[in-house]
Amino acid sequence: MPHTQGKGWLTDFLILAAIWGSSFLFMRVAAQELGALPTAALRVAIASVFLLPLMLFKGHWAELRHHWKPVLFVGVLNSGIPFALYAFAVMHITTGLSSILNATVPLFGALVAWLWLGDKPSWSRALGLAVGFGGVVLLAGGQASFKPNASGIAPAWAVLACLAATTCYALAASFTKKYIPSLPPLVTATGSQMGATLALVVPALWFLPASWPSASAWGALLMVGILCTGVAYILYFKLLEKSGPARALTVTFLVPVFAIAYGVLFLGETVTAWMLLCGAIILAGTALSSGLVKLPGR
Repeated sequence: MPHTQGKGWLTDFLILAAIWGSSFLFMRVAAQELGALPTAALRVAIASVFLLPLMLFKGHWAELRHHWKPVLFVGVLNSGIPFALYAFAVMHITTGLSSILNATVPLFGALVAWLWLGDKPSWSRALGLAVGFGGVVLLAGGQASFKPNASGIAPAWAVLACLAATTCYALAASFTKKYIPSLPPLVTATGSQMGATLALVVPALWFLPASWPSASAWGALLMVGILCTGVAYILYFKLLEKSGPARALTVTFLVPVFAIAYGVLFLGETVTAWMLLCGAIILAGTALSSGLVKLPGR
C-alpha cells in the first residue's frame, strides 16, 4: 500500500471511530427527552433524507427498486431494532458500558455465521469466541442486578438490550451475505435506513413524548442522524474500499475508547477498572474470533 493511501486510511479510521463513538452520547441526550422509539425512528428517518438524494444522484434507484424487499428487511435488522434497543440502553446504563457491549458485534457475527452459514471457525477463532463470551459474562455479571435504579429500570435489562442489538447486527450480516446480491454500498445503506424508518414510524408515533423536546435534543438527533448514520455509512464504505473488510472491522475496537471519553467529559460518567478489564478481554476474544489475530497451529 502506498504511503499516501495508508495515511488516508488512518485518517478515515480515526474519524469514523470518533464519529461512531459519539453516537452513544447523542442517543442519550435525545432519548432522555424523546424516548427510545422516537429517537431511533427519527435517527433513521433523518439518515434516509440525507442519503436518498445522494443515491439518486449516483443513478442507483433502479437497483434499489429491483432488490427492495431484502434491502428494506435488512434495514429492520441492522438499524431499526438495534437503534431502538441502544436508545433504550443508554438511558439506563452508561454510554461507556453500552459501547463496550457494542464491540461484541464481530463476536456474535462469527457465531451466527457458524450456526447459520456453516462457516466453521478454526481452533483459534473458536478460542476467541470462548474468551469473548467469557468477557461478556464477566462484564454483564457486574451489571446483572434486576433491582431498578434511579431511572426506574434495572440495569440488567439495558445490558440484555445491548446484547440483543449486537445479535441483530450479526443476523443482518449473515442475511446480507446469503440473500442480498453485490450491490453498490450506497444502495444498501439508503435502502436499509428507509426500511428501518418504515418499521419504526408507527411504534414511534404511539410513544411520542408529552412535551416538545428542547433544542439540545433536536440537535443531538440531527447529529446522530446525519453525522453518526449518514456520513458514517459513507465513510465506512470508503474505508472498506481503501483497506478491505478485515482492517475496516478493527474500527469496532476503537469506538469504545471515544465513547468512554465522551461519557466522562460531557456526561460525568465514571469508568471502573473492572469495566476496562472485561472490555480488554472482550476485545481480545473478538480479535481472535474474527480472524484479525491468529494463533499458530491448525
